[in-house]
Amino acid sequence: MLEMVVLIGKDFIIEYMNPNAVSSFGDLRGKLCRENLCNAGDRCRQNCPVRQTLAGEKQTEVQETRIGEVYVEYTSVLFRGYRGDTLVMLVMRDISERIRHEMQMSEFHENLGAVLRDKISELDETEKVQEKLYKEINVLKNKLHKRSFADDMIGSSRRMRDLRDMVYQVAESDATILITGESGTGKELVANMINKCSLRNDKPFLKVNCNTINDNLLESDLFGYEKGAFTGANSRQIGKFEIVNGGTLFLDEIGDISQRMQASLLRVLQNGEIIRVGGNKTFTVDVRIIAATNVELEKMVESGRFRLDLYYRLNIINILIPPLRDRKEDIVDLATYFVKKYRKAFKKDIDFLPDSLIQRLLQHDWPGNVRELENVIQRAVLMAKGSIITDKDLFIGSQHPVAQNDYIRQVCDQFGRKSLKDLTADFEKEIILQCLKKNEANVLEAANELKVGKTALYSKMKRYRLNPKNTK
Repeated sequence: MLEMVVLIGKDFIIEYMNPNAVSSFGDLRGKLCRENLCNAGDRCRQNCPVRQTLAGEKQTEVQETRIGEVYVEYTSVLFRGYRGDTLVMLVMRDISERIRHEMQMSEFHENLGAVLRDKISELDETEKVQEKLYKEINVLKNKLHKRSFADDMIGSSRRMRDLRDMVYQVAESDATILITGESGTGKELVANMINKCSLRNDKPFLKVNCNTINDNLLESDLFGYEKGAFTGANSRQIGKFEIVNGGTLFLDEIGDISQRMQASLLRVLQNGEIIRVGGNKTFTVDVRIIAATNVELEKMVESGRFRLDLYYRLNIINILIPPLRDRKEDIVDLATYFVKKYRKAFKKDIDFLPDSLIQRLLQHDWPGNVRELENVIQRAVLMAKGSIITDKDLFIGSQHPVAQNDYIRQVCDQFGRKSLKDLTADFEKEIILQCLKKNEANVLEAANELKVGKTALYSKMKRYRLNPKNTK
C-alpha cells in the first residue's frame, strides 16, 4: 500500500507498522504512540484519535497533523487483532508536498499584500493615483475570480490547460463562440465557464437544447409570438432573445435546426434583430450567442444542410473539446472527483479506488466520454458494500453485449421468408433497442449517438412498439 499503516493497542503501544510507515517515521514498534507519532503537545492528547476511536467515537472526517517533519492526513478505525485484542488502525497519507505548496502560496500572498500596502503608502493621495490603483486591484480581483472557476473543469493535462486558457482569453469579448466536441465531453460546462468569466456574468443566461424542441415551437420559444399567431396563441408572448436582452443565450445542438430557423438566427447574428411569430415589427436585441454541437458542421455545409453564411457567423471563435480517450491522464482526477461527489450524495464511506481498478479505467476508450465515466463511478459508489470499490462494483461496457455473429446468422436464416424491407426494419429495430439499452432508456442520448432527431427516433420507436421504460 502507498499509505502508511500503524496498529496501536489500548495501552497506546505501537504493535505494527507497514514498510511505508517504517520508512517515514522509523521503526517505533513497542513504543508509546503519544511520544513518537505526534508532537502537538496537549492539544493532540485531548483530541487523540486513538483515544476517541477506543471510546467508540466514529471518525468520519479525514484529519491532518504533523508527525516530525512529515505532514499527514489520516483516518482511524477499530481493528480486531488475531488474538482477539482491540486495536486501532491508523491509515495515513503523506501530504507534505501539498502543505509546502500551500505554505508557499500563503507566503506569496502575504508578500504580495505587503508590497501593495507599501505601494499605497508611498503614493500621493490624489484622485488620479487612487483611480489607477483601484483599476489595478480590480484587474487582480478579476483574474482571481476567473481562476476560481478552474475547479469546475477537472483535469490537469496539457489539452485541458490549453482549453482553460482559451476560455479565459475569449470570455470577456462579445464574440459569438462555437463549442464543438463529441457527446459527453462537457460542452455545457465550457459554456457555463465562458458566461461566468464574461462581462455579462451578472446578466441573464439561458440554455436552449435545439434538439428537444420541434421547429415551430423552437421559433416561437426563441423569438416570441403575437396574439393569434397560431391556434392557442391567446396572448402576446416574448421569446428568450427578449428575455435575455443584454445577457447570453446558449444554443446546444445547433446543428439540428431547420433551414428556416437558420435564416432567422442569421438575421439575429447579422443585425441583432428579431421578429415575433405572427408579427411584422422588428425588435433590436443585444444578446451574446454561445452555440454547441457534436456534429461536423463543415460536412453539413458541404451537403447543403447547413447555411455557409450562418456557419461563418457562428464559427468566429471555435473551442474544440478533446474526447476523453485523447487525454487519459485526466481520468484519475475525474474518477477521484466523482468518487468524492457521489460518496457524499449516497452517504458512503468510500476511501479510494484500488490501483487495479484505475488500470481498468485507463484501458477503456470511453466512447461516452466524461458522462460515461461519471455514470460508471456513480454506479460503483452506489453498489460498493464496504469502504473500497471492488472489481465487481466497477461495471464498464455493455452488460448484455449483442452476439453479432448469432444475430447475422438469424437474419440469413430469414432469406426467402421475409422481404428485404422487413429484414431491414428488423435490423433497424434491433439497433434502436440496443442503443436504448446502452443509454439506460435515455432517448435524447440514443438520438445523439444514432445522429437522428429526437422526434424522428420517437416516431421509429412508436412504429416498432418500443417502450423506453421496458429497456431499463
